Amino acid sequence: MSELRVAAIQTSPVFGETVRNLEAALALVPPGLDLAVLPELCTTGYQFRDREELRELAEPADGPTAGRLAAKAAATGTTLVAGFAERDGERLYNSSLLVRPDGTTALYRKVHLFWDEKLVFDPGDLGFPVFAACGTTVGMMVCFDWIFPEAARTLARRGAKLLAHPSNLVLPHCPDAMVTRCLENRCFAVTANRVGREERIAGRRLDFIGRSQVCGPRGAPLARLDGVATGAAAAAID
Repeated sequence: MSELRVAAIQTSPVFGETVRNLEAALALVPPGLDLAVLPELCTTGYQFRDREELRELAEPADGPTAGRLAAKAAATGTTLVAGFAERDGERLYNSSLLVRPDGTTALYRKVHLFWDEKLVFDPGDLGFPVFAACGTTVGMMVCFDWIFPEAARTLARRGAKLLAHPSNLVLPHCPDAMVTRCLENRCFAVTANRVGREERIAGRRLDFIGRSQVCGPRGAPLARLDGVATGAAAAAID
């Protein structure tokens, strides 16, 4: 793998403002990147009250979000990975879409659903595939997949040199755990998280921890943001 410039984009979406949220996220992508990773559910926000609300905001994998990502990728030469709510017939997934500058795409559907996600999303059915993109091999994980070592290990054994990891983290352990995942598997990881708070269900307040980061195989983050501000954690990797 030749040197790549990568970044984790940290956002603060407003629930339901899908177009505004994506525009704000893409505006944070620095120029000159090979790869940028946006957070989990970066267009919709996270805390859905029920499955019908999710269905109203979800979209196909080739829908408006994919189109906007493709336009940005084509204009900048940057491969983009973004988490979104996917609708496929009657099924609803917490998904991650990879979009290359030439317009081709790859899809991952979150396997390990967290907490109340199980009430609204269907578990992913695509396994853990690996894709060629931006001069390397990329495997996608979404948020809570981090807690299962087998997820990262499966991707690494299938040839992934880089883990693209859209997230909406509320637990404090993930940033340091991803350092371990990279050590274990001799790979890089780009974990893009959000900041802010949601309490759309009474008594279920969620505080998102930020700390988006780029990690490598040597036991320390290469770049990491704080838990408050939006922005980009960028690093050169090789």
